Amino acid sequence: MSLAVVHSRALIGLHAPEVRVEVHLGNGLPAFHIVGLPEAEVRESRDRVRAALLHTGFDFPNRRLTVNLAPADLPKESGRFDLPIAVGILVASGQAPATSLDELEFVGELSLGGGIRPIRGALAMALAVAREARRRALLLPIANGAEAALVDGVRLLGAVDLAGVAAHLAGASPLERIEAAPCRADRTRDAGLDFADVKGQASAKRALEVAAAGAHNLLMVGPPGAGKSLMAQRLPTIQPALTPDEALETAAVASLAGHFEPADWGRRPFRSPHHGASAAAIVGGGANPRPGEASLAHHGVLFLDELPEFSRTVLEALREPLETGRIGVARAARQVEFPARFQLVAAMNPCPCGFLGGERCRCTAEQVRRYQARLSGPLLDRIDILIGVQPIDETTLMRPADGEPSAAIAARVASARERQLSRQSKPNGHLTPPEIDRHCVLDAAAAALLRQVARRQHWSSRALHRVHRLARTIADLDGAGPIGAQHAAEAVAYRRALDVDAPPR
Repeated sequence: MSLAVVHSRALIGLHAPEVRVEVHLGNGLPAFHIVGLPEAEVRESRDRVRAALLHTGFDFPNRRLTVNLAPADLPKESGRFDLPIAVGILVASGQAPATSLDELEFVGELSLGGGIRPIRGALAMALAVAREARRRALLLPIANGAEAALVDGVRLLGAVDLAGVAAHLAGASPLERIEAAPCRADRTRDAGLDFADVKGQASAKRALEVAAAGAHNLLMVGPPGAGKSLMAQRLPTIQPALTPDEALETAAVASLAGHFEPADWGRRPFRSPHHGASAAAIVGGGANPRPGEASLAHHGVLFLDELPEFSRTVLEALREPLETGRIGVARAARQVEFPARFQLVAAMNPCPCGFLGGERCRCTAEQVRRYQARLSGPLLDRIDILIGVQPIDETTLMRPADGEPSAAIAARVASARERQLSRQSKPNGHLTPPEIDRHCVLDAAAAALLRQVARRQHWSSRALHRVHRLARTIADLDGAGPIGAQHAAEAVAYRRALDVDAPPR
């Protein structure tokens, strides 16, 4: 036959729409054309496919060859279409049978020698196949088998080279099915991190415990060397375990960026980008939009050290995902949405030199105000906990570490999170205003305290809601029902304003 239709998948964010690879051999001068809105990587597949076919021992047809990637208005990128194009040429030229083409979907990049290289986004493609009524088998690079096998209900076939795919189509040597293997997180990566190593800083450790229990955003303000980064790095050791659905979403985003590692399955991501990162690197983007650090931290922690040093564009771009948990990237040809339900943990110095109010500080009050004004009011409104971190005295530093271990804190955090999930099926930090009224009941003393402080501090409605949710988490850690005055008072203490009036010496 001179026409072959092979099924494949494109990638648009986490969505993997079906693509029909139509290969036609016609009369005329020898030529090889690819149509259907291909990007440069797809157009370059002509040379990869030709070399792979010849090196594997097949004939490359000396005819007019046209490859159509349908639908034509869907942009196609990456080298994942190499394998379906090569299969289409083999079938259209009569070198392979077409009997099983309608039962398979092909994705994979070819090397010049005919080997099949791994691709990104295999997990998202397996999810797309699983959701469709007619579930074809997905034939993909064997190196992507571990991540794709995380999806239940999909028949996966792993291939090493083009010769193996051709033998499977001919029925001579069927490819083995990839079976799901249980993935377990590599806990040894966190073995050297424990809150027991943090000396002093009782109030900051308590704030981190509250933040972990309710998935609240947190900002630590203190001088250099006070231990802000040290404590932030240990936050994942006390966070609750991911649910299976959360683990699958996290793995799918990592797969989309090409960062999936089986050892990371079930571990909450911890991303710590440099303050020189661009807005596209943080929230995602590019000509072919890819997830940024905020999406790679989905269901995990996005740690921004030296927060005021990030560009204003980056900080303001985080405002929407902090509220919605989604990031939309709009381009002329497409619109892509990435999940970004991350927990923001940030750290900053109180002034440009970092030693505000101390003998070493030489910053003027105006310099301090300008430095702290780099954080806009709307951004600070979206941060639940604002805690000061003071330097540790020499006596405490010289003593052996005797802090509470992460395991003990994690047990309390897990218990509080279980109360939240059983009550409202989500952490307190994700509650909407109507859900706050329903689930965050205040007693009379707590309600009076919040009304008084909100009036005095001129809080916005968003800030008041965040304190309300924070008080609910503190009550959950105590195992209390209605929110009491002591819970509300602690939540108010975590919302203090930045201290810009400390006189420099």
